[in-house]
Formats: sequence, structure tokens, C-alpha cells
Amino acid sequence: METAEITDIQKKILQGAFGMFCQRGIKSVSMDDIAQHLAMSKKTLYKWFKNKDQVVYDSTTAYLHTIQNDCECFINKADNAIDELFQIMQLTKKVFSIIHPSVFHDLQKYHRDSWDLWMKHKNSFMLGIVKQNIERGMQEGLFRKDLDVEVMARMRLALIELPFNAEVYPPHQYNIKHVQLAVLEHYMLGMATLKGHKLINEYKQVTEEE
Repeated sequence: METAEITDIQKKILQGAFGMFCQRGIKSVSMDDIAQHLAMSKKTLYKWFKNKDQVVYDSTTAYLHTIQNDCECFINKADNAIDELFQIMQLTKKVFSIIHPSVFHDLQKYHRDSWDLWMKHKNSFMLGIVKQNIERGMQEGLFRKDLDVEVMARMRLALIELPFNAEVYPPHQYNIKHVQLAVLEHYMLGMATLKGHKLINEYKQVTEEE
């Protein structure tokens, strides 16, 4: 069908372009680079996308949709709130092993619509997921009962972007993936009860003196 063919072509372009953005950053990738990478003419590229900004927006939309589906899948399969966070930790490793450190900066500075899309995703979907996880952990006795859910959830969202702040963690000195995982572990341990700490150590296969 024609519609299926169009969808396949667009999907190929968006996947190829997003892969390049992840490897090199968004600013350094041109429409010429994308066309050459995909072995297609610029004319074909512009048939489906009016400019680079649309490619960035649509590829960001597709990627965030994938991340949402993955998160929901992990949540549904998780045995408890801490298991859920460890599942998300694996997703974090995957995501930050491929994303170039400049991506968030490029989105914010050069592609405001796509940045707004990320912010909407963060402040709606992600905030909701984090709140649900904290509330679940409190109900399961794994997280402290005195937590301010709203404050902790918004702190978590801020921590997600922190490793990309070059003033705090210069990319030539710090591995973003390592920083992300260290920050997530610190966040998790800070909320945990004794029961939660023991479970975290079980998942980490760590024996800790009490």
C-alpha cells in the first residue's frame, strides 16, 4: 500500500537521522549528511521533510514514543518499586550509551519546538511515572513514609539532566552514563527504608555491614 510505503520511507529517514544526531550531536549534522548517510538524494529527503527542524522534531517524537513504551513495559513487569528502578537503570544505560553529550544543548538552543516536546514529555509522562514509583515504594515499605512525593519526583527529573551540564560534569572528564547511574543509585538509596536498602543490595549482589 502507498501509505505503508510512505511510512517505511519516513521511518528509515527518521531512524537514520536520529542515529547520526546521537553519534555526532544535532548541530553538526546537516541535511546533506543525512541524505549521504541514507544513500538518497536531497530531493527525496525534502519530499518528506521540509527542513532539518522537522526531521529533528519528528525523530524526537518517535524516540520519546519508544521510550514511553519501554518504560511502561518495565513497570508492568517489575516485581516492586526497586525492581522497577533497576529496570529503568538498564534502560538508562542503553539510552546514555548512544546519546551524544551535546544533544540536549542543541535541542534547547537550535530546535525550540523539539526542546518543548522533550520538556512536555519530562513534565507530564516522566513526572507521573516517577511519582507512581515513589508512591508504590512507600506502600511496599521500601521507601520512607515521610517522603514528599512531589519534591522528590521533581528532584529526580532535575537529576536526569544534570550529567549533561558541562559546567558540573565536563564531558572530557566524566562519562555521562556512569554519572547517570551513580546519581540514580544515590537517589534510590536516599529514599529507601532498611528493608529497601537490603533489597537494593540483593539486586546489586552486595553484602553490607549493618
